[in-house]
Amino acid sequence: MSALISPPGPGRAGHVVQRLLRSRLAAALATPHGVDRYLERFNPMWAAHEVRARVVSVHHETPDAGGNAPVATLTLQPTSTWRGHRAGQHVLVGVELPGSAKRHTRAFSISSAASAPGEQFTLTIRAHDEGQVSSYLVREAQPGTLLHLSQAQGEFTLVESPATPTISRLLFITGGSGITPAMSMLRTLLRDGYDGHAGRRVTFLHFARSPEDQIFATELAEIAAADNGVDVHLRHGDQLFSEFELRRLVPDYRDTDTWLCGPPGLVELVKAAYDDGEPNPRLRMEFFKPAVARAAQPGEQVEGEIAFTRSGATVAASGASLLEQAEEIGLQPEFGCRMGICFSCTRTKTAGTVRNILTGEESSLPDEEIRICVTAAAGDCHIDL
Repeated sequence: MSALISPPGPGRAGHVVQRLLRSRLAAALATPHGVDRYLERFNPMWAAHEVRARVVSVHHETPDAGGNAPVATLTLQPTSTWRGHRAGQHVLVGVELPGSAKRHTRAFSISSAASAPGEQFTLTIRAHDEGQVSSYLVREAQPGTLLHLSQAQGEFTLVESPATPTISRLLFITGGSGITPAMSMLRTLLRDGYDGHAGRRVTFLHFARSPEDQIFATELAEIAAADNGVDVHLRHGDQLFSEFELRRLVPDYRDTDTWLCGPPGLVELVKAAYDDGEPNPRLRMEFFKPAVARAAQPGEQVEGEIAFTRSGATVAASGASLLEQAEEIGLQPEFGCRMGICFSCTRTKTAGTVRNILTGEESSLPDEEIRICVTAAAGDCHIDL
């Protein structure tokens, strides 16, 4: 049997195996658990639909005198189901934390140059004291650690390439960890031969708390010293953003394609410099929104009762996902990615109103198939579970 589900290779036989594993027949035979539940029993890196990755290496950035480093770059080898990414995109990362029965998911920007299907890529992550996932990945992840991934997401992406050259200047303004998607774009440009000829130039303006806190300092210094058409400007400590300095660096910045990613204070200052009475279409900004199951937002009242009809259990709707609410009362429904990707947790809502946590859309259709990991009750509802 293992020969039939061996990892798909680059040849024709591998493509045939992949098509077979992704077919409706395979899905029907694997019901209710899904093909990937069986594949991962043989090898966690085998998948027909889901995306997983194994940590290849961990490089700790900006260590202090005591060896502590709040930032780490993880090199990941994804499964063959990874479709690659465009420079500037992010990915949802799911981890099973020690001592927790749930999979926790957070979004992180990809820091490496654009990747092709199945290729390695990197995440550069800053550990936050209140961030369970970021702290785990920075401080505890090691080669061999298995992560669950979504496909790459987001439209904060690079539009310039050697295949679609322009004579326009490109401008990146970043602060703190907001440097990661911009570095993905810059690395892609340099890898693909962007050299500043024909009048094309890149201005890279970054703000960090201190020189010691500067991520990618060595690489940025090398880029700044090279003859590549890239102007690097690093600002530290009390060197705050000002419209006057921006105008000095890029006199026609309002007519320049600009990518902005950083803390709220920086974003607001830059937006004010660009708006000039109305939003500027040349300014692209990155904002992360929660993309996983969450509790109701402050002030949001959720009223209703969830009835899990097969088990006979009921619980008051809280705004959390149906999967989380089922687990809170001791039920153990099947699940996979906990991100709304793999469909392992699909159940039938026989009656009532629910809300998709990812899109905000509500539905009251009877006998509706829903993914309970990304669906919350928006009132009374009955779930066949």
